[in-house]
Amino acid sequence: MARRWRSSSWIVRWTALGLASMALVGCGYSGSRGHAPPNAIVVTSFNFPESELLAQIYGQALQAAGFPVSWAIGIGPRELVEPAMERGLVGLVPEYEGSALAFVTGTGAPTSEKARTHDLLAAALAPRGLTVLDPAPAEDANAVVVTQATAVRLHLSSISDLAPVASGLTFGGPPECLTRPLCLPGLKERYGLTFAQFVAVDPSRPLAGEALATGEVDVALLFTTDQEIVSRDLVILQDDRGLQPAENVTPIVRREVLQRFGAGVADVVNAVSAKLTTSELAGLNLVAGTQGHTAATAAHDWLALNGLR
Repeated sequence: MARRWRSSSWIVRWTALGLASMALVGCGYSGSRGHAPPNAIVVTSFNFPESELLAQIYGQALQAAGFPVSWAIGIGPRELVEPAMERGLVGLVPEYEGSALAFVTGTGAPTSEKARTHDLLAAALAPRGLTVLDPAPAEDANAVVVTQATAVRLHLSSISDLAPVASGLTFGGPPECLTRPLCLPGLKERYGLTFAQFVAVDPSRPLAGEALATGEVDVALLFTTDQEIVSRDLVILQDDRGLQPAENVTPIVRREVLQRFGAGVADVVNAVSAKLTTSELAGLNLVAGTQGHTAATAAHDWLALNGLR
């Protein structure tokens, strides 16, 4: 079945929580790049909003459990973060399994098999002094998406269901979708899909959701945690033939951090991961993107809601 998002309930739930969030702005949850306290666990993120949100979630959970925490938010792409981890400049980063494995190994090793991808990543990072903790159910991966109306009209729940109708549909995605193996070429090779037309739209912005809503495109490539999926109640078609690699949110920590602060660090982080689902993360992205709500305050409220602080 297609993964459906309960947008109306999530908007009500997170809007109510957001009222509490606004009172916290500037009250100790800024996530600034201040100097790290002695022996602190330095939690870092990549330089995009969802990564910054995840860093706040895991860092605040550790802080609430009594561990000294400092943040190095938005320091850059993997080319900067991974060497910083190896050198001990930062101690923990929430990663995405498939992308992390591809970066470290330089191969096409990631697969849609979550357990295998996790094991391969753990093996690849162990010699570098890094430990891979439990993956969260939350996954930020490419997703083939349609509106509720299109799913009902064409009886779509999986990507395979597009086979008999794709030739009459318009597909929307980033410009590079034309050549990337995980987009149109992969959809053609793995599923036999050839669409009538391609329209270039940016999957990381509201343009893709708007194009679907207005009928400019019939099918689009978004990310599974995109706030557009929540706010517009879009349908993610099941990747039933495993085109996309596993991209579960997976914290990576320096081994020396675990040795210094004990097994409690892993226990706290794993407890957070256990409750972080794709729909939860999409809802958090929606809240963090609204006026007056920051990644730090959204993270604070989510942790409180789930009994993690």
